[in-house]
Amino acid sequence: SLKNIIYAGAPTYRADQEYALGKLGPVIVQYFGQGEVTGNITVLPTHMHTAEYLEADETGIGTCGFARKGMQIAILDDNGETVPTGEIGNICVKGPAVCAGYYNRPEATEKAFRFGWWDTGDVGRLDERGLLYITGRASDMYISGGSNVYPREIEEAILSFGSVTEAAIIGVPDPQWGESGIAILAPIPGQEIDIDALKEHLSQELAKYKWPKRYIIWDEVPKTAYGKMSKKLLKEMLEEQGLL
Repeated sequence: SLKNIIYAGAPTYRADQEYALGKLGPVIVQYFGQGEVTGNITVLPTHMHTAEYLEADETGIGTCGFARKGMQIAILDDNGETVPTGEIGNICVKGPAVCAGYYNRPEATEKAFRFGWWDTGDVGRLDERGLLYITGRASDMYISGGSNVYPREIEEAILSFGSVTEAAIIGVPDPQWGESGIAILAPIPGQEIDIDALKEHLSQELAKYKWPKRYIIWDEVPKTAYGKMSKKLLKEMLEEQGLL
């Protein structure tokens, strides 16, 4: 029988966690980490794969767990100041697992170690229990009408709509709002995505400024050779096809 199955590599959508729990049972363990931090920064053990921890707040994003032994996590703003509990900022870490820096790349090392912490490049928040929630990559965030928009929150909301199996939100220049979102969607095989019904669904889930401005449906959302969704790759493909 199965003991534990570790999953990692990218933030995992709640819908995928539920599917895995239904198929495998309570055996899955989540790691959040980076190569530069030699493995995992946080762990979400099997007993925390319950509604208490996975059903998140209004963002729809569940936790990736608590800091592993010996690691410290801080959520910092762009000035290196710690943000209040529950607020979104840059996920930064300290501890014996953090690398010494990038080989022969002093500028990259200095940037990563700004403010004395290792900047993971991810954005997120800590709750009052010390649990970490990843909102997305700092590079994925865009600003629409003066407000920060984090694609992962929108992707979570879209994936809770029945006929969508994959979703990616990309921020692109917009003459009216500065930037706005394009949604690239893939349907569950054999089903069609009703965009009007999806918009109605999002009206119950998200503030209006977060809604995608455009929707594009492909059979599947392209991924890298490692099976990860790359926003850079998707932007290049949209540009090649004249969809931007």
